[in-house]
Amino acid sequence: MPRYNTSFDLDVQDLELIEDALRARKSDLSLERLALLGGDGGAPDPEALAALDATISATHVLLGRLHNQKVFYRPETVQNAPYISG
Repeated sequence: MPRYNTSFDLDVQDLELIEDALRARKSDLSLERLALLGGDGGAPDPEALAALDATISATHVLLGRLHNQKVFYRPETVQNAPYISG
């Protein structure tokens, strides 16, 4: 029986492309939700609204999980000095 691949060979540019695509998808879904809410003046379909909300939430959680797996580095030249950005 086939198993899931647990190791991926992605570089920083690949992850940036994935994150940009997820953000664009989330933006499209949000615009679709706004159109559904402000449509023809009638009540929006609650099932369609719930499905959009679930998809937006799942996309947001996935973006958060990707962000939390990143390792942010401090410049090596000033390890003992206080770090001042900018």
